[in-house]
Amino acid sequence: MTSNDDHHLPPRPMKDSQSQMAEVVLPNDANPLGNLLGGRLMHLIDIAGALAAHRHSRSYVVTASMDHIDFLAPVHIGDLLILKSSVNRAFTSSMEIGVKCWVENYIAATTRHVGSAYLTFVAVDQNGHHHPVPHVIPETPDEKRRYEDAGRRRELRKHEQERRRNKIG
Repeated sequence: MTSNDDHHLPPRPMKDSQSQMAEVVLPNDANPLGNLLGGRLMHLIDIAGALAAHRHSRSYVVTASMDHIDFLAPVHIGDLLILKSSVNRAFTSSMEIGVKCWVENYIAATTRHVGSAYLTFVAVDQNGHHHPVPHVIPETPDEKRRYEDAGRRRELRKHEQERRRNKIG
C-alpha cells in the first residue's frame, strides 16, 4: 500500500471485529490447585485479541503490548472459558483490543466475569512492515465509551514510554 492509500481506507463498524472463542480448561492447563495458569490465560487472551485485530484490519497482525490485565476470579479444571474480543479503537497501523473472559456454567446456565485485558496489535504485511488500518466507527453508547477510553489509555502509554526513555537516557 502506498502512503496515498492511508487516508482512503473505509472505516469499519466496531461490531465487525467482535470475536468469540471457547476453551474447556483441562488438567494440563492448571496449577496444582486445579486453577487455570495465568500464563495460559494470557496466551488465550492474545489469541482472542488477534482474532478481532485480524477481522478489523483484514491483514496479518503482531502483538505490540498487553498493557493491562485483571485476573478477577479463578478458573477451574472443567470450566468452559469464553473469551470475547473487539477493537476498541484503531490508530495509524495499531489497534487497541479489549478482551473479556467469562466462565460459563453450562449446567446452571450462568456466566461470571473472570478476567479482562487490553492489548495493542499492529497490522503488518508479509515482510513485517507496518501498514495502515481502517478507523473504527463506534455506534452504541458502550462502543463510544470504549473508543474514548482507548484514546486516553493510548496517551497514558505514550507518557509512560517517554518517562522510561528519559529515565534510561
